Amino acid sequence: MSDGDLIHIRGLRATGTHGVLPEEQARPQPFQVDIDIEADLSVAGASDELADTVDYGAVADDVARIVTSEHHALVERLAERIAAAVLTHAGARAVTVTVTKLRPPIPLDVDAVAVTIRRP
Repeated sequence: MSDGDLIHIRGLRATGTHGVLPEEQARPQPFQVDIDIEADLSVAGASDELADTVDYGAVADDVARIVTSEHHALVERLAERIAAAVLTHAGARAVTVTVTKLRPPIPLDVDAVAVTIRRP
């Protein structure tokens, strides 16, 4: 088993209705998700077989579905749902998820707000 192996998914963008304010719950807004999946990649590195690794395409599909079809008040909850879904994939030992709200509804000059969680 190899320690420190990671699969990175960067910049996955999807629109969803997540937020506390009524307009956030009614009008879809853009979110970006970045994921680091900890997995033993040594077997796949030797075999060259998709079945021996975490299928990042399937993970990305799950993440996009969660962002677009679920509704949560907090991005913290959205990040938890994404982490739980990633950890259902065979071979995923731990995951770090960053969810970025690209247009936060605050009356200041802010590019984005984000939360990052790590779950074993």
